[in-house]
Amino acid sequence: KRFYLDVKENQRGRFIKIAEISADGRKNQILMTFSTAALFSQNLIQFIDFYRDLDSLDPENLRQGELKSEVMYKDDKKYHMDLKENARGRFLKVSETFTRGYSRFQVFIPADGMGEFQHNLGELIDEYDNGDAEEALSAPQNKHLRIENKNFYFDIKRNQQGRYMSISEVKGNFRNSILVPESGWESFRDVLDDYVKQVKEGD
Repeated sequence: KRFYLDVKENQRGRFIKIAEISADGRKNQILMTFSTAALFSQNLIQFIDFYRDLDSLDPENLRQGELKSEVMYKDDKKYHMDLKENARGRFLKVSETFTRGYSRFQVFIPADGMGEFQHNLGELIDEYDNGDAEEALSAPQNKHLRIENKNFYFDIKRNQQGRYMSISEVKGNFRNSILVPESGWESFRDVLDDYVKQVKEGD
């Protein structure tokens, strides 16, 4: 396999394209903003440390499912990192999915190549980042809640007016969002706390 890491730019900003080319010429790729790539790189270090502490692969006693997993939520995308093993060895499956719709893209990185991959990714981030990656590592991490048959995503973002929280309700292809400026977070929380308290007292 060959892997290509390319820095691209469009109207929404800079992003990194990760492409995997197999021996028969098949191509898989995923896209990450610099803020996502920074979090991915940070998680990758933890996966590398975990992998180094594993016992040697036993083809006669393969472990089913994931050895280690992590999920990242960024904007309208979800990224899965799954360390797995099969008879040919251990590998990291990285999947990019959209919270709306069911498109899924993925690449497979051999586990013994994660270190070199993380090193090259880190160099690209250091060289081309315009501040998004550094801010993403210091900002609160995005959260996801599933309540009954609905998904809610909490994203911290920033624009010219300052920092704000985007709360999105996603069900199938339906998405509805509200934006709460940072100055109103405590008031927003107080209203929720008050409703929870009233309902509990009523019960």
